[in-house]
Amino acid sequence: MSAPPSDYLIRQSTFTRTTYQDEYPTIYPTNPENSQTGKVIVITGAGKGLGRHAFAKSFAKAGAKAIVISARKEAILEEVKKDILAINKDIEVLAVPVDVTDKKSVDNLWAKVKENYGTADVLINNAGILNSGGVGEISADDWWSDFETNVRGTFLVSQGYLKLLGKEKKGSIINLSSALALVTMPNTSSYGLSKLAILQLQKFISTEYPNVFAVGIHPGILMTDIVAESLKPFAKDTYELTGGFAVWLSTEQASFLNGRYVSANWSVDELVERKEEIVSEGKLLVGIKGEFGEQQFA
Repeated sequence: MSAPPSDYLIRQSTFTRTTYQDEYPTIYPTNPENSQTGKVIVITGAGKGLGRHAFAKSFAKAGAKAIVISARKEAILEEVKKDILAINKDIEVLAVPVDVTDKKSVDNLWAKVKENYGTADVLINNAGILNSGGVGEISADDWWSDFETNVRGTFLVSQGYLKLLGKEKKGSIINLSSALALVTMPNTSSYGLSKLAILQLQKFISTEYPNVFAVGIHPGILMTDIVAESLKPFAKDTYELTGGFAVWLSTEQASFLNGRYVSANWSVDELVERKEEIVSEGKLLVGIKGEFGEQQFA
């Protein structure tokens, strides 16, 4: 039997007729409709992978005023800074070493942002880890570690951002979730559940803070250092696809997706075409299927 095509998994979980594995005109960072002129962007986990190659570079191409990059290791942030300035020498780049699981470290990040810029327009919660192992075999410490970084880290960074914004200033939060939040793939329980928790957390944020747009994104399958061995044959998506999709999400065009889950592989043009349906029928929200309420028995 021949191997399935590289887009097989995408086609099995798509919400739009058209799917992509690389950037396309609507999400080009250089598309004027996606301009980030005057905006301050904060990216966690910016030292490598998606943070460095997708988000930092794409928002640089989109002409952001400033990009705040954070990661555990300060030295690598200097390399990311060079990447950004090579794209646009006029962008202000602030590098802040951060451990997202440590409140004092996160507080320092937001203190630096406030000191330098007063506020921030977009937060990308990209920092994350993946520990593999079956529920019966993985150590409790390794299993919980995913929650420490992926859930506690996302909570601490988001909370700091909300405190900076208050109830009046507008802002956007783009959370790195995963298709594994919605499917049961053996040996990924800690990762999948932690990414599901992020999707629920952002629903609380979008409800409690009407001034804040929060969305969870499946970035596609890319050849990063945490991609599962079984998924490597399908890891054909590009950093440009994920980065451009995130830039588009940070514009007013995507406001109807607040609190929802989306995939970078889906066509944003077709999402916009289905805007009314998505909003009125509550689609792309995490929930339980069924009919509830005593009125159904009347």
